[in-house]
Amino acid sequence: MSGTSRTRPSGSSTALSEAYDTALLDLDGVVYAGGQAIDHAVEALGAARDGGMHLAYVTNNALRTPAAVAGHLTELGVPAEATDVITSAQAVARLMADQLPAGARVLVIGGEGLRVALRERGLEPVESADDDPVAVVQGYGGPDLAWGRFAEASYAINRGLPWFASNTDLTIPGARGIAPGNGAAVEVVRIATGAEPQVAGKPLPPMHRETVLRTGAERPLVVGDRLDTDIEGAFNGGVDSLLVLTGVTDAAQLVAAVPEHRPTYIDADLRGLLTGQPEVTEDGRGFRCGGWTASAGGGALRLEGDGDALDGLRALCAAAWTHAGDGACDLDGDKAVARLGL
Repeated sequence: MSGTSRTRPSGSSTALSEAYDTALLDLDGVVYAGGQAIDHAVEALGAARDGGMHLAYVTNNALRTPAAVAGHLTELGVPAEATDVITSAQAVARLMADQLPAGARVLVIGGEGLRVALRERGLEPVESADDDPVAVVQGYGGPDLAWGRFAEASYAINRGLPWFASNTDLTIPGARGIAPGNGAAVEVVRIATGAEPQVAGKPLPPMHRETVLRTGAERPLVVGDRLDTDIEGAFNGGVDSLLVLTGVTDAAQLVAAVPEHRPTYIDADLRGLLTGQPEVTEDGRGFRCGGWTASAGGGALRLEGDGDALDGLRALCAAAWTHAGDGACDLDGDKAVARLGL
């Protein structure tokens, strides 16, 4: 079941960690960036966990194994077990195992996370197009992945082998900024082959299926920083979502979001799990949240008032999303967004 077209962020009278039983948390840009914990993440997750919320970590990054990810989280101060981590490598391995014979040889373009996930599904990773693979799988291999690996994938795919990709995120956030992600590497191979991969990661159904199977969540809340993976994945799965502004999405992109990219809730960082969410109301002047009023008309979005910048953003989203309906907002919102300083 997919989500419905949202016209405003939702309010919540109780803390999100109480309203939902499981947080399905993205990692890069949400919990950490460049290997270092994002401000307030460790404390917020600890408080949510102590309050009874189950924390599951759902990442499109296929480079590391669940055990390695859990170890890193534990080092940062967020205790986790390998079973708490769901990766796109696991999702693509299940997708492949459903289509390939047991013991099939698979050419791997990526890191150890892919190799471990394939072995868990009874598939055999190989390194060369000349090792008689029956399929190719591609996942993020880190910044030092050799260019020759893309050539190896191209040789095999051009021989007619089916091609799978863990995910197609074009970028990945790091300590120094935004870097090319697996989607950029997939584009290199696509150009060389003219082929299209089967993709498992967020926002597509195989990743949602993998997450549900592994967590057993009954009232899940997707928490992410990307509109086109985390939030769209929640929309496709028919579950609620929280967007945090610690990763790649900025206020202007959020205001202009199409229906499948509109989160249920918006907050600055993971402390948003520990609080309720203010309600956006509508009156004759426009949409109100906190001390702000936003309206749409005359070819532009307008914002009046003052107070918490996040409340202003919530009001602006309501005005823009309502005006846009089932499309993207075509109004000039630059001045209104700039007032918020986000």
